[in-house]
Amino acid sequence: MTKEIKIALLMAASLFMEIMDGTIVTTALPSMARYFRTGSATVALLVSIYLITVAIFIPLSGWLADRFGKKRMWLLAVGLFTLSSLGSALAPTFTILLGMRVIQGMSGAMMTPTARLIVLEKTIPSQLLRMTSYLVWPALIAPAIAPLIGGLIVTWWNWRWIFLINLPMGIIIILIGLFLIEQDAQTTEYRQFDVIGFIEIAIASGLILAGAEIATHGRSEWLLAALMVIIGAGMLVFSYFHLRKVENPLFSVSSLRIESFRFTQTGDSVLWLSVGAMPYLMTVYLQTIFQWSPVKASGFVIFIFLGNIGIKPFTTVIIKTLKYRGALFSAFLMVMISSFCLALITTSTWSWIIALLAFVSGVGRSLALTAYNGLTFADVPLAERNSANTLTAVIMTLAQGLGVSLITVIVSVLSQTMTLGHAYQFGFVFLGLLMLWPMFELTTVSRNIGESTI
Repeated sequence: MTKEIKIALLMAASLFMEIMDGTIVTTALPSMARYFRTGSATVALLVSIYLITVAIFIPLSGWLADRFGKKRMWLLAVGLFTLSSLGSALAPTFTILLGMRVIQGMSGAMMTPTARLIVLEKTIPSQLLRMTSYLVWPALIAPAIAPLIGGLIVTWWNWRWIFLINLPMGIIIILIGLFLIEQDAQTTEYRQFDVIGFIEIAIASGLILAGAEIATHGRSEWLLAALMVIIGAGMLVFSYFHLRKVENPLFSVSSLRIESFRFTQTGDSVLWLSVGAMPYLMTVYLQTIFQWSPVKASGFVIFIFLGNIGIKPFTTVIIKTLKYRGALFSAFLMVMISSFCLALITTSTWSWIIALLAFVSGVGRSLALTAYNGLTFADVPLAERNSANTLTAVIMTLAQGLGVSLITVIVSVLSQTMTLGHAYQFGFVFLGLLMLWPMFELTTVSRNIGESTI
């Protein structure tokens, strides 16, 4: 195993820790609400505040990596994340726990883009597909297995272990990173910090994710939520023009001129909506409509994870054989068909069919995300990869954060005119229909797109 692959796997481990922490907490919310004697809406802030903090501080990561060095910032981020996990586990009050989650979000925002940059900054195009494949699995595995792990922890121990499991992972990752990652040769020339750009993007990201979270609280909040999302989206557009015109932008958006990069930003964001929403929708559906226990429902969601892993050894071969367009179309088709079929399952459906559909959904997602990751930086010059990576992280974080909220609102809206069971079924249909947009986009790009990576 080469040193580059070892570093990629180490970065993937840090991403896994961060992504899992963002989702595993949801299973422990009822236990936390009882412990702190607070309402479910209040304790749910532990999830939303984490996602919003990550989204707000991710744009800062690229500037910090340039200013202080990638290795230094990554080690600092992992260290802060580990310490704040310990602080969360030992928190005596809900206010302190909420503060620890803010610190976790800040450190996670620094960790994720910097880890990707360490792997990708100097990777030549012909190796991009291979190296990015190592960075895909945390985003695929963590959301799928987090509900099961969280359910087992809450059942057999208590909610504090949700955070304590990060300690051994964080310590081991730091120790390996100290010796494995080479020190940055030199930090880049000092670049003035774009305060206005940071504030604009922070407000936009915060409004969009906060609005999406508020929308899940019921119809009475939908008007306020819609206004927040619309204003946030408007702020993003305003931020884009600011980043284009300012002399020293927080990060450059010039990479959007490149077809392959621009294509991945739109299609990949739609895919992330589905990736984030499917494990959640399936878990809630099986518990609410089928009346399965949390552990049993999560056990079937694990098949999404098995599909992710099962196809992994073959994704590179498939992409090289079918090219990017063929591989992506096949992946979208699998996601769409499996989503439509999941809408048709009932309590009398054989268990192996439900497991198979979850597996196929996982295969499609894994193949699509691997292809998108290999394609993202295919034509981006090395000098622009830091900014391109930061922009990708901002868009991906917003899409992931919106996934669960969007499907929750969709089901809530549909349940006003039909039974809850049918509303959930149409929720699966909606996630399948989302694939129509990236499939349409495939017809607009060059046939030889991403050819330099294969």
